Amino acid sequence: MANLTNGFASLQCARLMHIEKVHMQASGLPSLCFRRCAQLDISRLGSMPRFMGARSTCGSQQHVRHRVSPIRASTLSCLQDDTTKFFDFVVIGSGVAGLRYALEVSKHGSVAIITKAEPHESNTNYAQGGVSAVLCPSDSVESHMKDTIVAGAYLCDEETVRIVCTEGPERVKELIAMGASFDHGEDGRLHLAREGGHSHNRIVHSADMTGREIERALLQAVDNDDNISLFGHHFAIDLLTCQKNGEIYCYGVDSIDVETQKVVRFISKVTLLASGGAGHIYPTTTNPPVATGDGIAMSHRAQAVISNMEFVQFHPTALSDEGLPIKPSIRRENAFLITEAVRGDGGILYNQSMERFMPLYDDRAELAPRDVVARSIDDQLKKRGESYVLLDISHRPRDKVLAHFPNIAAECLRYGLDITRQPIPVVPAAHYMCGGVRAGLQGETNVRGLYVAGEVACTGLHGANRLASNSLLEALVFARRAVQPSIDHMLDAGAGADASLAARWARPTLPSPSALGGGGGALSEIVARTRRTRAELQAVMWEYVGIVRSTGRLKQAEWRISDLESEWEAFLFRRGWAPTTVGVEACEMRNLFCCAKLVVKSALARRESRGLHFTEDFPYLEESRRKPTVIFPDAVQELTWSSKPLQRQLQCK
Repeated sequence: MANLTNGFASLQCARLMHIEKVHMQASGLPSLCFRRCAQLDISRLGSMPRFMGARSTCGSQQHVRHRVSPIRASTLSCLQDDTTKFFDFVVIGSGVAGLRYALEVSKHGSVAIITKAEPHESNTNYAQGGVSAVLCPSDSVESHMKDTIVAGAYLCDEETVRIVCTEGPERVKELIAMGASFDHGEDGRLHLAREGGHSHNRIVHSADMTGREIERALLQAVDNDDNISLFGHHFAIDLLTCQKNGEIYCYGVDSIDVETQKVVRFISKVTLLASGGAGHIYPTTTNPPVATGDGIAMSHRAQAVISNMEFVQFHPTALSDEGLPIKPSIRRENAFLITEAVRGDGGILYNQSMERFMPLYDDRAELAPRDVVARSIDDQLKKRGESYVLLDISHRPRDKVLAHFPNIAAECLRYGLDITRQPIPVVPAAHYMCGGVRAGLQGETNVRGLYVAGEVACTGLHGANRLASNSLLEALVFARRAVQPSIDHMLDAGAGADASLAARWARPTLPSPSALGGGGGALSEIVARTRRTRAELQAVMWEYVGIVRSTGRLKQAEWRISDLESEWEAFLFRRGWAPTTVGVEACEMRNLFCCAKLVVKSALARRESRGLHFTEDFPYLEESRRKPTVIFPDAVQELTWSSKPLQRQLQCK
């Protein structure tokens, strides 16, 4: 059940180890290590140039770019094949958090990065605004902390906020040293923009394509690192876990190689989840198609603690295709974002009668935090019966607008709109999950060997609403903080993730025409039904679990989602689908159901309005409820397919 609990317990592990190791060095596969570890103290949880798709004629082995020495080739041939791979570290996700972490841990062991599409296809790549960091002499860590906590409706964990705001500037400097190029002013210094909720100019950016530039620099560094193997088009299915001495341990993940249509098992000593958010539980989202909540759902099924899922951030200004002079001929898979920086640079919001409305709702007007602006726009649309509002930056000098927002200007011009002369039609869209897998100060979870960073994690930084441009910052800081404990765990794990353990979990199976009974026609029916069910789930979430909520609508959503899930699962199983059968669209649907239910459950538990969660039945803040929402692993798992891991949890020795 969901509970409101005090504080974010630090999940810190203090270890003192004496290690002797001898290893035969090789590239591409884990070193064979013999370790003796004396563990003296553990404190636990309290309260795409060369990015390896399977296009090569040499098959899956081409994903691993490294040479294997003759000494080790024969030793490891029985351990690693096309369908079972062994690494010291497995990273799930190729956004800023996953890539930055991989580049550090690769100095200490072999690393696999698995990503469900092309490596650049991540939320990072779509981030326009920038990275917030205190880099101006007139700014201060205390000011950044205050802005973060105010935006987060005072639900932020203060220690986490201090750490991120303090360590952020150094993380930005590391990106620059790695080759990321950010905009500079005429004085030669970094150009620092301002966005909603910020009291100072502190946003480091690369025009309006900051995420793309950071992703480019990190992918280039990964491509040059011979100890990192990148597996594109691998869809993560479920984490591989076992229980030992009352604790759960993670030993890797099963995946579908989409191009070869094989189930590939990755066995690792440490797993980092950096798989992004779950924007596609809603029909309109700025997230790329890969953001289907896979990491959050896998972690929940693996009995990780989940927190603050009710706080779904709707970005106030996504491009409204309906308001464009020329309508797109094909519906977008994800909404085009109009960055917060447009309002930070002087953009003004109007309704369609060209009446400015933000000063009616908040003294900060267009520079109010996102939750305030999104609710204000939502109110205007409902009161006036309109489908979009207008964001006007045309009063600013043309050359500056084009210099600061070239990507937005080009996209709008494709559809007949010149942003230097005309206002931009905008509408709120699902954008960011402030909740996720509950993490400690070093990215650790209650599952041993499982770390999280980026949007999939709930670190306590964002509280009830994320401050603009704090997401890339958090990802950088926590990716770096997770490195040392991951190395410690890897050394401590020794040879625990061995071949005998890998064979103990039954393997998921891909659907076969003979098993489905109806041949290819049955599979087509399943895919079509799954797509309809996905659209129905998204419609329910938008209608009942959107920007403004009520207890009645949330309960209606709970009931509708339960019925949808039961009907969909019954359809699959009538067509011959087995509980261990996997396919990308079916597994994504499974994860979307899981995340949608977590959002609704958390929203029902919060009987107040705070930050991104606004409910008509409890419209005010209540100090006694200023606590995170926490979903602990249920002793008895729900019986639906989306809520159960495909693999039975093993008992480890």
